[in-house]
Amino acid sequence: MRYASITDRLQNLGSEKWAVHAAARRMKTEGKPVIELTIGEPDVPPDPALLAEATRAMHAGRYRYSNGRGEPAVVAALVRKYQKRRSDVTAENVLCFPGTQTALFSVMLGLVEAGDAVLVGDPLYATYEGVIRATGAEQVAVPLRPENGFHMKAADLEAAITPQCRVLLLNTPHNPTGAVLTAEEIAEIGAVCRKHDLWIVCDEVYEQLVFGATFASPFDNADLAERTIVVSSISKSHAAPGFRSGWAIGPAEFCARLLSVSETMLFGVQPFIADMTAYALDNPIATAATMRQSYKARAARFADALSRAPGLVPLPPEAGMFIVVDVSDTGMSGEDFAWALLNEELVAVMPGSSFGEGAAGFIRLSLTVPDAHIDEACRRIAALAARATMPKERRA
Repeated sequence: MRYASITDRLQNLGSEKWAVHAAARRMKTEGKPVIELTIGEPDVPPDPALLAEATRAMHAGRYRYSNGRGEPAVVAALVRKYQKRRSDVTAENVLCFPGTQTALFSVMLGLVEAGDAVLVGDPLYATYEGVIRATGAEQVAVPLRPENGFHMKAADLEAAITPQCRVLLLNTPHNPTGAVLTAEEIAEIGAVCRKHDLWIVCDEVYEQLVFGATFASPFDNADLAERTIVVSSISKSHAAPGFRSGWAIGPAEFCARLLSVSETMLFGVQPFIADMTAYALDNPIATAATMRQSYKARAARFADALSRAPGLVPLPPEAGMFIVVDVSDTGMSGEDFAWALLNEELVAVMPGSSFGEGAAGFIRLSLTVPDAHIDEACRRIAALAARATMPKERRA
């Protein structure tokens, strides 16, 4: 039988990147005491008021068909949210989607195709390569260097650009590294994008989980407004990943053009989830503040413990719910270290190779577990690192 070429382009770019996580889940079902530090799933529930609003809306009959742009209440709430950042935002700048991932897929489908290329920082979130290659476009890596705190530099972006490049896929705050770009850095990056007439697609899903730095966005820069599209959701900010409620905010012409793409795929999100999202955006919900405090403290806890282990260099994040650790001094790749850690110490982490070549020597740890689990995980991680760095004659 014959298949479309997209199935070849996306080979091994889906759940395969989470192979360690899947193996850990299987081991847990077998009763093994695995400490899971893999995925970014908040360890706090959504605020009860959000669940109550979703339930109210369902009982009120809000389970019928929606429309392609989004339910009026959530579109209005998004306009109010983004007008606080830029006064010219209207409903024509809004498109609603079931989650950031769907928004990003649709946006890319509307901007690039075969023969084009998309620039993206490396390390990068695990699904970005698949989203890019699904369109037929090629991915062009921009190095995010540890010595720069994984912040993208305009000079590195400029050096990576090819004649085929049409889009810069930016992620701030960044997953997996937790880097938060400054307004000055964004302005310098934006100047390069203007020079080469590039779109900027900015994934800002961790906007509300910044620990101490000041959040900045190309969307807030008037010089970049005509070329910037933001994607985000309530998955992280409101601890509601399973509700799949996200959006894209961009120029009115872009949104008008993309609307038919969105409608062909989805024709609307669930109205009762839209009502919950509108409530979340319009009301003071403490979930993000609680997570910020917790994740910042947990990152420091990991960093303190692992910095004392042989061969490990933790790199504390500026935001988000992860910390990356350089394991290259153990003599192991991130992939080998992650599998050895799971099989020998029953700790599941993400290998850096899931996030691009630039992270091959790293592992990524989730901050979404209690302190007692962090302490035990650090003990087990340090034990593996000690064995790996031990002289060969002593290992026997």
